Amino acid sequence: MQLPDASAASSVSVETAIGQRRTVRAFATRELTALQLSQLLWAAQGITGRRHKRAAPSAGALYPMDLYAVVGTGGVGEKTAGVYHYRPKGHDLKSIAPNDLREAVARAALGQGWMARAPVNLVITAEYTRVTVKYGERGVRYAMIEAGHIGQNIFLQAEALGLKAGIVGAFDDRRLNEILHLPKAHAPLLIMPVGYGA
Repeated sequence: MQLPDASAASSVSVETAIGQRRTVRAFATRELTALQLSQLLWAAQGITGRRHKRAAPSAGALYPMDLYAVVGTGGVGEKTAGVYHYRPKGHDLKSIAPNDLREAVARAALGQGWMARAPVNLVITAEYTRVTVKYGERGVRYAMIEAGHIGQNIFLQAEALGLKAGIVGAFDDRRLNEILHLPKAHAPLLIMPVGYGA
């Protein structure tokens, strides 16, 4: 599923986005556009330069991270509810699982029901072997640092789009992987609900 092209310009300054960024836990039922989702995914992991350089820095340019969008019913324009894997090289989405799984994700996140009200939950995962092959066990730390960079990019891009985001690190990893049909090697590190603030 091809995404609309992302924009390289915004009317919101980086300083304004930083100043307005807050973790939000209450969302309106308003859907996102495909362009907004495209922009968020690009800001998180999009290709921004030669040799496939991405929006967030990565130790050794090894890119051990994967990004999944859990889209709710009526969450993003004409997009069908389900779980999608973002593929940076093609700036596209691959369908992983059908149905609106936001409630199940919220239950796996220790019952944090507020997450299910956001139209989209972005899940940041790491495949550690991609980075430990070069850096040994230290690579696990580098992947976690990278997850933080990606999370901040999502926060700032959300602000620039007039959206809000939350961030969740408390969840049952194994259960979340099962719900979303993720590869076993993809360790979930963060869940970021995104939408219009209530």
